[in-house]
Order: sequence, then structure tokens, then C-alpha cells
Amino acid sequence: MKKILILLVAGLMNITAINSAQAEDYILDIEGAHAFINFKVKHLGYSWLYGRFNTFTGKFSYDELNPSAATVEIEIDTNSIDSNHVKRDKHLRDDEFLDVKEFPKSTFVSTSFNETGDGKIILKGDFTLNGVTKNITINAEHIGHGDDPWGGYRRGFYGTTSFKPAEYGLGGMDKLNADSAEVFLELSLEGIRQ
Repeated sequence: MKKILILLVAGLMNITAINSAQAEDYILDIEGAHAFINFKVKHLGYSWLYGRFNTFTGKFSYDELNPSAATVEIEIDTNSIDSNHVKRDKHLRDDEFLDVKEFPKSTFVSTSFNETGDGKIILKGDFTLNGVTKNITINAEHIGHGDDPWGGYRRGFYGTTSFKPAEYGLGGMDKLNADSAEVFLELSLEGIRQ
């Protein structure tokens, strides 16, 4: 009986080791510029203003046998905001908006990852901006994965979400039209397996 128990325990340990070995860690391909964080917001309700953050880092872990164990972490350099207009970007960086001197980083740390079975993913996590942290939901999809031409292995995801700047203390938005009260984020994240 003791021998059977030892064999069962050993077997369970092997299964656990195999399952944990399925998780793969990825670093966002920032150097090759194959990851993007873009945003858009309505300008006075008349048109869309588009922009992006040029500098950020990130990583994620993904297990095909246990997708719900996936994790995502992103850190954004808020000073790298780029709306294709130097004067506007300077204004967005000041204390009326992003206050990049006081809060140079914005972060996202996932709290749950749920594949819905139709190719869609509900990704939830803590989003910190302007010193305020709130849980947000990102509607995502798994774009694909496989070998690259340089001997590496890649995996990519795409997601969208939105947030209300006023909830993060971005007071400058109060001066704009009500149509500008929501910022829409678009994330295209391609990672290289480590």
C-alpha cells in the first residue's frame, strides 16, 4: 500500500511538473516595434483625435492547457505620449492632464484572463494612471503564434478598452465637450518567447 501511495504521489508530481512547464513567458517586441498602444478621443464631438505612447515595456505568460492562468504586465512611459502635435503633447504632459513629472509611469497588471470559447478573451486588471488605480476590462483576441524567421517563437494578442479620464483625476478633460469624456485604448501586443 505504501508503495502504491508513493507511486501515486510521484505521478501527481510529474503531472504537475508537466502542466507547469506548459506556461510560456513572453517579452513584448519593443525593439522591433511590433507592439503598439494607441488611443483615440473625440475632439469637441466633431472629430476623432488619435495618438499613441511611443515608449512602454511589457511581458505576459500564457499556457495553452490552462489559459485562465495567463498573466499580463505593461508599464507605459506617460512622457512618450504622441498625438502628432508638439504643442498639444506638451499640454497633455502638464499637470492639467497626465502630470508626467509627478506620475511618469502608467501600469496595467492583469487580475483575470478568461477565454470565452468563441476566440474572444475577457482580460481584467488594475490600470494605474495619474496615481489612481482602477480595475478595467479589455476585450481581447488571440491573433496567432508560431516560429519567426529569426529562430524565435512569437505570440500576439489584440485588445480594446476605454476609460473616463475624470475617474483618474485628469481635470483638463472637464473643459472639453461631453463627447470627449471617454478615451478609447487599442493594444496590439506581440511577444517573443523567452
